[in-house]
Amino acid sequence: MVRIMFLCTGNTCRSQMAEGFGRYYGKDSFEVHSAGVKAEGFVNPLAIKVMQEIGIDISGQRSKVIDVALLNKMDYIVTLCGDAEETCPVTPTHIKRIHIPIEDPSKVKGSDDEILLAFRTARNKIKEEIQKLLKEIVSSQNV
Repeated sequence: MVRIMFLCTGNTCRSQMAEGFGRYYGKDSFEVHSAGVKAEGFVNPLAIKVMQEIGIDISGQRSKVIDVALLNKMDYIVTLCGDAEETCPVTPTHIKRIHIPIEDPSKVKGSDDEILLAFRTARNKIKEEIQKLLKEIVSSQNV
């Protein structure tokens, strides 16, 4: 089983959606986790909402800070924001680190519709990137 961890700053939006997609598309081939450099302690309700729109329930996930012992057991670390990429703890050389930059939808200012659109845009980009990543991992490791 391939172990993968998605990281972002607060572990409230992007890494939570990535974890949801990783679990959904990775099924029995991947052990999927997410964490934050400075976990906020909650999953953003709009992240939950936009994932539910496409049939993926992340409401049971929780925001958590990076567990270094768990991090060191991963095969892949995927950072989704610059802060996590820069501040992620040093990892052993066997762990492949990948950076997929995704704009933080929770930072968007505007109307409710504009903010919701930002979350949907981030969700769609994360979905596309996670599907591509998992496919690459499967083909490279014969998972």
